[in-house]
Amino acid sequence: MNSRPAQAAPAPWSGLRIVLVHDWLTGSRGGEKVLESVCRLFPAADVLTLLHDRRSVSSLIESRRIRTSLVQRLPRATRWYRHYLPLFPIAIELFDLDDVDLVISTSHCAAKAVVPTGRARHLCYCHSPMRYAWDQFDTYFGPDRLGRWPSALARRVMAGMARWDRDTAHRVDRFVANSAHVAGRIARYYNRRAAVLHPPVDTAFFSPGDAAPASYFLVVSALVPYKRLEVAVDAATRLGVPLKLVGAGPDAARLRARAGATVEFLGAVEGPALRDLYRQARALLLPGEEDFGIAPVEAMACGRPVIALGRGGATETVVPGLTGAFVDEPSADAFATAMAACRADDYDPATIRAHAARFGTARFEASFSEAVADLVAEGPGC
Repeated sequence: MNSRPAQAAPAPWSGLRIVLVHDWLTGSRGGEKVLESVCRLFPAADVLTLLHDRRSVSSLIESRRIRTSLVQRLPRATRWYRHYLPLFPIAIELFDLDDVDLVISTSHCAAKAVVPTGRARHLCYCHSPMRYAWDQFDTYFGPDRLGRWPSALARRVMAGMARWDRDTAHRVDRFVANSAHVAGRIARYYNRRAAVLHPPVDTAFFSPGDAAPASYFLVVSALVPYKRLEVAVDAATRLGVPLKLVGAGPDAARLRARAGATVEFLGAVEGPALRDLYRQARALLLPGEEDFGIAPVEAMACGRPVIALGRGGATETVVPGLTGAFVDEPSADAFATAMAACRADDYDPATIRAHAARFGTARFEASFSEAVADLVAEGPGC
C-alpha cells in the first residue's frame, strides 16, 4: 500500500515567466497590501516599478528582485516623483518584457500600460484609472492650487495623459477592479469590462480590544488632495473634539495650517500602534470619495464604526445604522453634525467585526488565484 501523501497539483501558471508591475513603491498602504498578497501567490516573480523608496515598504516586498525605471535616477526622485508625471508613459513603456509569459499589474496610474510581447497574457488589478487626468483634475491642479496659468498648462498636459491612459487600455487582457465603483470608471474611461474583487484586509490582525473607546475621532489616510481631509480637520476644529490623523503626504502643511488645537498629526503609524488607535477611536472618519478604502475595513475589523461620505467605495463596505453612518455631502458642517450624533453605544462591536471579516486576506488571495488561472487557461496571446 502506498502511504506517501498526495502531492498538490501544480499551479496553472507553473513554469511561466511572471513579472509583477506596480506604479511606485513609496509606502501606499492599500496598494502595498494588494502587492504583498500578489507577491505571496507568485514568490518567484520580479517586481517592476517606476520608483522604489527602500525605507517605505514591507520586508516581504523588499525581499523580491525589484527593477526600477529611469524615474529612479532623476533628482530627489523619492520626494519629487509626482513632478515627473509627464515622464511616466516613457518610463513604463521602456521596461523590457520580451522573456515574460504573464504580466500582473497593480495600477492606479501607469503600471497597466507596460508593453508585453504578443504571446504574454496581462491581468491588471486596477485601483483606479488615472484620477488626476480624468475626473479629479481640479482637486490636484485647479487654479486655487496652482494659480490660473500653471493650472491651464497642467490641464493641457493632463489631457494628453488621459488620452494615453485610454489608448493603452488594450494592453490589458483582463481587468479586475478593486470595487464596483472603479469597475464603473473602467467602463466609462476605457470602455472595458472588469470583474470586482475587493482588496485584502488583515482581519486576523485588526481585531477588537478589551478597553472602552476613547473620545477621539480618527483619520488614517495619505495626506493628499483628493482625500478631502480638510473636511474632517475643519469639522473637528469647529466642534472642539479630539481628532487624530495618521499618515503623511504633500498636503500635510496645508492641513496643519487650518487645524485647531484639538487636531493631532501623528505621521506614519503601523502595526500594533495603529491597531490600538483603531480600537480606542470613537469612530473613523472618511470625508473623501474613495475608490475602495482600506482604513474603514480595518477600523470595522477592530469593532469601530465609520462615518463616511456616502459615495464611492464606502458604499460597498459600510452599512448605515449597522457599521457606521453616511454623510450626504463633503462639508465640514455635515460631518460635524454626524460626529456630534455618534455615540459609542449606538453600535455593536461584534456585529461590526463580523461584517468586516468578509474582506479578509485569504478570500482575496483565493479569488485572485482563480482570476489568474482563468486567464492562463485561455492560452498565449496572439
